[in-house]
Amino acid sequence: MIESFLLTSRETLEASLVVGIVMAYLTRTNNTQYKKNVYYGIIGGILASIAAAFIFTAIAGGFSGSSEEIFEGTTMLIGSFLLTTMILWMMRQRQISKHIESKVERHLGHENKMFSRLGIFSLIFIAILREGVETVIFLNAASYSGGANFLGGTLGIIAALITGYLFFMSALKINLRKLFGFSSILLILFAAGLAAQGVHEFEEAGLVSGIISPLFDINPPVRADGSYPLLHEKGILGSFFKGMFGYNGNPSLLEAMAYLGYLGAILVLYLKIERDNRLGMKG
Repeated sequence: MIESFLLTSRETLEASLVVGIVMAYLTRTNNTQYKKNVYYGIIGGILASIAAAFIFTAIAGGFSGSSEEIFEGTTMLIGSFLLTTMILWMMRQRQISKHIESKVERHLGHENKMFSRLGIFSLIFIAILREGVETVIFLNAASYSGGANFLGGTLGIIAALITGYLFFMSALKINLRKLFGFSSILLILFAAGLAAQGVHEFEEAGLVSGIISPLFDINPPVRADGSYPLLHEKGILGSFFKGMFGYNGNPSLLEAMAYLGYLGAILVLYLKIERDNRLGMKG
């Protein structure tokens, strides 16, 4: 449940921020006549995201056996990659508001007002569709790892919409940088788990070798009645960590390398981005 809440709230909040920044800019520059194009973009983006969800579900339902394992593994790796690019992009954006406002300004500056309206519509439509498609992929990847939950996803969307609204109404004073920073840490661990589990699915399909499988086994023995202990990867606590962080009590060497390699690569990229941001502030 927490995994779904985190994913949908993060994606919805990002989309809400784009919409809020555009609406605030249009109000501030007395261009309120373009607000209806924002609404059209929101509706169009949501409908297109729903269509993408149906298409993805239809495609996913057509696989079985090793093909299903390959599809699930590929989805997990794509989800991990998209999460990574989203997190790194947010780390680089020190002034998200100005970045979006500059795009709106370019669209409004067009001599043909029809192009201006289309530009505003496209900006919102693409933002909503991008977050929607990413959410579809993330939730499907989470479902394969046992971490997706409809209630958690719905609550995440509602919480993000309320947070975004209150933020732009100035009724809620929050530090977005700290909020995104905290959620990014959790999402990085989730993405690392997706990468490792994607590799595991490829192992199950026979595409790759685990090298040493298992590398170790720390799963507690199954109880005499067939139930799983708390810390077993299929136990109550273990299954939560499996869905949230990709915990595996008996991973292969390749899975462990994928997990640790991902975290190592993210650390290197993070340090580079922080260095670039510091140099940019000095410049």
